[in-house]
Amino acid sequence: MDMHKALKDPSHNKDLPSSAQSRRAFGRSVLAGAASTLLARPLWPQAAVKTLKLQSATNRQVPVDYVGFSYETVQLADPTFFAADNHELVALFRALCPQGVLRIGGNSSEFCWWQTRPDQPPPPDPSSAGNADNWMPHSLTSIQPVAVDRLAGFLDATGWKVIYGLNLGTGTPERAAEESSYVSRVLGPRLLYFQIGNEPEYYRDANNGLRPADWNFEKYLVQWTAIARAVIERVPGARFGGPDVGSDGSWVVRFAQEAPKLFPERIVACTGHYYAEGPPDNPAVTVARLLAPDLRIDRGLAPIVEAAGSAGIHYRMTEGNSCYRGGKPGMSNAFCSALWAADYMLKLASYGCVGVNLHGGGSKQIRDALGGHLPGESLGPTAATVAKEGSFYTPIAGSRESGFKARPVFYGMMLAGQLSGGRMRAVTLDAAQAGAMVYAADMENGGTRIVVINKDASSDLLVRIQSRSGARIWRLEAPGLTATTEVTLAGAPIEAVHPWKPRREERIASHEGFVDLKVSAASAVVLFADGRLA
Repeated sequence: MDMHKALKDPSHNKDLPSSAQSRRAFGRSVLAGAASTLLARPLWPQAAVKTLKLQSATNRQVPVDYVGFSYETVQLADPTFFAADNHELVALFRALCPQGVLRIGGNSSEFCWWQTRPDQPPPPDPSSAGNADNWMPHSLTSIQPVAVDRLAGFLDATGWKVIYGLNLGTGTPERAAEESSYVSRVLGPRLLYFQIGNEPEYYRDANNGLRPADWNFEKYLVQWTAIARAVIERVPGARFGGPDVGSDGSWVVRFAQEAPKLFPERIVACTGHYYAEGPPDNPAVTVARLLAPDLRIDRGLAPIVEAAGSAGIHYRMTEGNSCYRGGKPGMSNAFCSALWAADYMLKLASYGCVGVNLHGGGSKQIRDALGGHLPGESLGPTAATVAKEGSFYTPIAGSRESGFKARPVFYGMMLAGQLSGGRMRAVTLDAAQAGAMVYAADMENGGTRIVVINKDASSDLLVRIQSRSGARIWRLEAPGLTATTEVTLAGAPIEAVHPWKPRREERIASHEGFVDLKVSAASAVVLFADGRLA
């Protein structure tokens, strides 16, 4: 979990005050009894209409497992969490995606140790213990084989796969080899690859302290290689991704250039993190800033994807969210985060990123991973109540005892996931309106899907699309950008206790070769064309 940068993986922070700069199957049917709405062509002023133009398809395929979650390794200390009989959590994972990717890692991965016997003594106490200025865990946590056994059942129940993080910060090659051997044997084909270490470029920072001040990429690669070799000795077919950095894109590029030469055909991914804003207690971190465009993503992501492609591997954003250090109440748990997530995830897909894992989990797990800190708890009279359900940015809140629920950001992830399995198309919007973002993909079934996001809270967006066969649409809506409840997709809430189905599916007729679409202020739409759009 990032402790420093608001813009993590591809580039650098947005301009914050100096105090902040130091950190930074689609379903064709609707519910029984519900009817589709036929939208007649409205009489709009021509000047108000924005024409959407599709270009030729790109070579950027959106994998079916594009969307995913990230959780702290310390979550495995409770073997009943990722378990097949945790039915509500299983249901929400499946609702998001039937073939998603779960990433296990975060700050706590550097302070978890593999305990195979009850009488096995723990490693020495970490140097962070008792240091309030250190934002890493202050104690070690044992992970036992039963947690991996239960994780295997959870993955079987959800249909998901996992990226499994190993401890570089306080670990040893011997312990990593023993852990990886068990994990690989039990998870089998559900294991995508291992990662070694979490945000290693921060190890030398004072509020981390895992390595001395002269720590750099060269020293990291030597230690990373030692653990990788030990893992390969026990797991001959082991595959790896890395470096899982917090914000330094140069480490990602160097990893893509150097690691595959050391371990040919074993490096399958380069990985990094991204948090759009932070820290939560900075007054400059606002809803408006979260929804504003950040061109540094465009500048920073391209060289990373290019370096990965040149090495014959891919890039995945394995941890991130709207605001680091646990999220900001009233923003990270509000509807604005849904619009941000949909836009961010599809922007990365348009560059060729193969997946996005948004971070979450309970407040206790995130607080422990941050050395006992969760700054969002002090922001407002209701923040502590919200935190009882889960960290402020978590897509899934709750517990086995109280039940689980989808937060607004989950809805944005689900909207973006409607383009999974498609091939991205370049798209433009004439006379683009502020806050308007559009993405499109040709699907394997011959249709085209288009996502239109209107982040403007005051103006509707009127879009004209060339189509002779009409279209169907789902709307992502809420009472407002800061709403934390009454969020719906296709008129229906996403609930753990009931399978999600679209309740309101609107049909737009074609008129003179075009369909006209209104996207209300502060909302988004996914359009399903009946045929392939030219």
